[in-house]
Formats: sequence, structure tokens, C-alpha cells
Amino acid sequence: MTPTQFKSHIRTSIANEALQIALDNNTQRRLKGRAAAFESLPDWRERRQRAHTVRADVIAHLDEYLNKFTAKVQENGIVVHRAKDAAEAINIVLEIIGSKPKLVAKSKSMVSEEIELNHALEAAGHRVVETDLGEYIVQLRGEKPAHIITPAVHLRRHEVGKLFQEKLDIPYTEDIPTLTNTARKVLREVFLTANVGVSGVNFGVAETGTLCIVTNEGNGRMVTTMPPVHIALMGMERIVPTLDDLALMLSLLPRSATGQKLSVYTQLIHSPRRADETDGARERHLIIVDNGRSRLQHSSLQEALYCIRCGACLNICPVFRELSGHAYVGVDGSIAPYPGPIGSIVSPGLLGLEQFGHLAQASSLCGACKDVCPMDIDLPKLLTRVRAGNPSNKMQNEQSKGVGLSLMSRVGLKTFGLIASSPWLFTLSQRLAGIGTRILSPFSEWMWIPAFTGWGYSKDFPRFATKTFRERFQYEVTIGTEIFNKEEVNEKEVNAPKAQNVDLAERFSEELEEVGGHAYRVKKDELPKRLIEFLKEHDVNSAMIWDSVPALNESDLSKAGIRAERSVDPTLKAGITGALSAIAETGTLVIPSGKGQSLSASLLAEFHIAIVLSSQIVGSLDEALKNKEVRNASVIALVTGPSRTADIEMTLTIGVHGPKELHVFILQPEKNF
Repeated sequence: MTPTQFKSHIRTSIANEALQIALDNNTQRRLKGRAAAFESLPDWRERRQRAHTVRADVIAHLDEYLNKFTAKVQENGIVVHRAKDAAEAINIVLEIIGSKPKLVAKSKSMVSEEIELNHALEAAGHRVVETDLGEYIVQLRGEKPAHIITPAVHLRRHEVGKLFQEKLDIPYTEDIPTLTNTARKVLREVFLTANVGVSGVNFGVAETGTLCIVTNEGNGRMVTTMPPVHIALMGMERIVPTLDDLALMLSLLPRSATGQKLSVYTQLIHSPRRADETDGARERHLIIVDNGRSRLQHSSLQEALYCIRCGACLNICPVFRELSGHAYVGVDGSIAPYPGPIGSIVSPGLLGLEQFGHLAQASSLCGACKDVCPMDIDLPKLLTRVRAGNPSNKMQNEQSKGVGLSLMSRVGLKTFGLIASSPWLFTLSQRLAGIGTRILSPFSEWMWIPAFTGWGYSKDFPRFATKTFRERFQYEVTIGTEIFNKEEVNEKEVNAPKAQNVDLAERFSEELEEVGGHAYRVKKDELPKRLIEFLKEHDVNSAMIWDSVPALNESDLSKAGIRAERSVDPTLKAGITGALSAIAETGTLVIPSGKGQSLSASLLAEFHIAIVLSSQIVGSLDEALKNKEVRNASVIALVTGPSRTADIEMTLTIGVHGPKELHVFILQPEKNF
């Protein structure tokens, strides 16, 4: 695809009115959600710098961390494979699945898009079903995702309605909850009958061998819990050293990606199902994929490997907001697996400058992507390096300099580079330009330079500043929208209000209600009565229940005519569990697997009911992950509200693949009543 063809592709996207409306909806809601989420994290700038340092250390010592991580994963009982490229990764998956046709349930994985896994599995005779709602929609349309977080961002509800009418044989509807429920019903059967589950990995923890998977809909938990075999695909760079570092990343990822303090489901997978457990994959495989990452690690684009795939740079980018991911195409017309600012670096870095190098020209270099990046990646700098044509090594390839630029643009940038690299030349040129534009700017519409560039037809040719930046610089600090000098900032810090003692149960209840859950604070001896009243009110006659739940005996339920089930039964309406702990700052339950502690009880039923002691509530995720039982369980599920999605027109819909409702009974000490 030539630069002219690429521009034509861009114009087509801009002229698509339905696409523009869909992208505007995504942008407005994502950016508002992100801003609101970060308001609750006053030290986010410090956290971002810490996260940048952690990622820099990992990438600088990647072999060391990979060896440590691999050894621990294997010690935990997960089979580890290394794949140097896409072909090897695909062959490993095919060997694990076997030659007999299988049903493969997939959770969203960008690595699987990168290596084109679905195509290879289907060619081998297997049926592959994407289970993320957005991915499922684009799969039915025969398309690739248009966004790394919201795959169907380019579609309107009427398009999804027509698609479901045609493919799923339902009456046409534009009602988003109805469309979501239709997908829930269809995909539930896939989860329950799939032979193999495939997922990505958001983070791998080197010290514990933990696979961390972050989702909102519940499909990630489904594909790693219900099928007997689970295959996880992980880019080799997605490692953090410790669980403390994981907590740091999880404080930034969901806020940047979806505007949540914590995603609905965060799984920490340590091992396959153990002998005394009733559910979970019996066999787990981890495929660590290179596919160009080693080359990228040793290049001038190394910083791109710090990315945690939050998608914030796509949402803020003024170019992506007009184009969507399908406009980012290679020279052969294929859609890049990674679009937007980070994709314009990663796609050519991993898959070839010749194929995707021109994508870096689809950027204004405004710097907004760097401002929102939770890892503080200098994306504009990396974009200019791709433009310069040196993604694969430290030395520039003379034939690839200035990818996608005209001769005049390359000459102009070369001249500017020479001037800007010399302080005295830059200062002199600024002064001369300031004098010149004061003379010429009144006639800018008739000057040949504005006419040649098109600038003078749309706006005045601006005057250059006659004073340098250093001459105008004053030490100022910005807090919010106000500007203070250093003395004022110090005074504000001295007079800042001190933190107050917090009622953790109250804070947990507030946060849980905020994410769509329900909390009830009760005495221990009141629990059976209150719980039975709730079950009767919701017509629940039987429920999956853990062997041991605080303050509740099976006989209490039996006397009320409610049957307690221990086996995994997807037809049951309610699941009743305990919890290892609860997190006040996010309204999160920490649900461990274990003997008599079915994961399905918090996953399959329409209602998830949890019983938590007030003494089990901790303040933060950091505290929760310090509990030694987190490391000992085969799987930990962090549950933050009922399952949800916003994959159709960014309209929030509660209840997708996981429970539609979450109810938590908090058992309070007698002195609190």
C-alpha cells in the first residue's frame, strides 16, 4: 500500500458517519471514566513513575526474570513452552489440542491476534469461538478487532442487531441488554462443552509463577475454569517481579483501560486443579511468545515493551479517534494487530518496518498519548524513531530513513534537526523567525509558503516568539487548573488535611454499591434468617454452596426447604461462598479455590452470594495480596461487582457471562450493633 492509498483509506474512515458517531461515544465515555477513576488515586503520578521503573528493570534484565518465572511456573505444575515466532506458537497449540477436531473457547488475547491463531486452528479442523462479547461480534462479521480493549468500537447497535438476526436467528432488535443476553445464552453452551480454553496473560509474576488475567465479562474465568485443558498465551515481556509490583500495575491498568478502580474479575492462576478440588482446568499450558520481542528489546524502540495494553493512548489520540483500528493497514492491505500510537510502534517493531512502518505517519505528535500512558512511555519519541526508519537496531538503515515522508518533508526535518541540535543556532533562528513573521504575517494568505502548505487557507500564519523559552521561563507548579509558585505549594502541603480513621466495612459497602453490588451488615446470629429471606424472595430452592461458610449451617437451609449442592450445576440460580478477604478501597472479594470451595459457585449462577466477616476486610489490594493463602491457592479470583460489558455502543450492561447480581453479607461484631 502506497502513502497515497493509505491516505485514501483514512479519508474513507473519516467520511463514514456511523463510524464517527461510534468513535465519539467511545472517546467521551472512556476519557470521562479514566479521569473519574484517577481522582481516587491522588498519588498516581508517583505510581506511574514507579511502574515505569519496574517495567524498565524487567525489560533490561528480561532473560533473568524469564528464567525465574519459568522455573516457578513449572514448579507449580503448569507446562511451559517457549515459541520463537508465530509459526512455532501455533504448532505448540496444535500439538496440545491434538489432531481430533475440538471445540476451543477463547478469551480475548492480543497475542493470538498477532499470530493469527484462529485461522490456523480452523484450518486444522477445530471450531474456535471468541467469547468476549466484542470479539464474538467481530468474529461473526469476519473482521478483526478495531480496538485492543473494545473490539467492536466501530459498530452501532443496529449493525449488531442485524448481525444477530442473520447469524443467531433471533428477531431483529436494537435493545442492548437483549443482544447481550442472547450472546450469554449462546456462549454459555460453548463454555460448558469446550474441550480447550485459550486465554491471554496480562501479567506473569516472577517470584510466585502467577498468571494474572484481567476481564470484566467473566469469559476469562470461564475458559480457564470449565474446559479440562487451558492454554495461556503470553508475550515474553509481560512479567513483573513480585506480587507487590502486580498490585501496583493493577492500580493503574483498569483505571487507564476502562475507568475502573479494579476490573470485575482479576484471576491469579498458580496451578491446575488439585486432587481435592471440584472444578478448574486439570491441565494448564503456558506458551511464552517471542515473535520479534527479543529484536525489539535490543533496539531503539525497547521502551515500547513497557506497554501493558490498556488502550489509553488509542482513546486520547486525535488521529485514532477519527479512524478506528481498521484504518491501520499494512502495505499488503492487512489490518495491523496493534493500532493507535502504541500500535504504530509495536506493529512495525514486531512484524516489520516494510509492512507497517508508514503507520507512524498517522500521528500529530501532540504528546497526549505520553500524558495518559500509565507506564509513562515516551510514545512521541518512539514514533519519530519509527519515522526515521530504525526500529530493528541501533543503527539506521539508510534506505528506510523517513518512512512515508515526501522528499521535501525529509529535507525540512533534516534542516530542523541540524538547527535544533545547536543551542546558538536555534536561538538565532528563533529571533530571526520572530522578526520575519512580524513583517510577513499580515500577508500570510498570499505568501508562497502558506499557500504551498495549505496553512494560510485555514488559519493565520503564527508569529514566532521573539524571546526564547529560557527567557520566558518562571518556576511554577500546576495543581489541577491552578498555578502556584513553590512557596504556595509548600504551604499547601503543610496545611493539607490529615487522613481520618476509616470504617473498612462501611468503605467496602460503599465501593461495592458503586460497582453494582449489594452489601448487608448483619449480626452473625441473624445471618441464617436474613439469607433465607433473600433466597425465598428470589425463588431460590437450591444453591451451590461451599463446605464451610461463616455463621451458616446446611441444616438452616434444609429446614427452610432450600437444597445445598456441592457439585457443579450450571442450572442452579444461586451460588453461596465465603471469601479469603475483602478489599475496602475497591469493593472487591478475594475468592480462593480449594477443597470444598468451588470456583463455579461464584461464576455460573445468576446470583453470587458471599458471606464475609468484617475482620476479613483489608484496606487495599496490596494488603490483600500479602496474605500467604493467596500464594497457596491454585486459583484466586478477585471479584469486583457483577459481570459487565460496554462492548456495544459503550452502553454499560450488567450480567454477561458471570453472575448478574452480587450480594455480600458482612458479619459484624456484636459491639457494632
